[in-house]
Amino acid sequence: MKLRPIPREKDAQADLSALARAFAALSSPAQVTAFLRDLCTPAELEALSDRWKVVPLLQQGVPYREIHELTGVSVTTTGRVARSLEHGHGGYAVAVAATASTSEST
Repeated sequence: MKLRPIPREKDAQADLSALARAFAALSSPAQVTAFLRDLCTPAELEALSDRWKVVPLLQQGVPYREIHELTGVSVTTTGRVARSLEHGHGGYAVAVAATASTSEST
């Protein structure tokens, strides 16, 4: 009988931290794009892009239905992003501020 290695217990926090460090180590949008294309399926990339696309519209107070009409992103996805903006970990706010300061300095 073939011996199989015993799977180690998953440490979701450590795994997420390792992924975050990989993103943080990248220094250009081109590097991040290449990493994302290798890391994610086309459907995952589309879902991530859709979520990010609705953030500024939500911050401007655009209604969910109008966001759907403008972007094609579902009302359900828009609602999930809105909940994260309101009650999440603050990641969207940090990314918005970081991208705003990057675009202001160029």
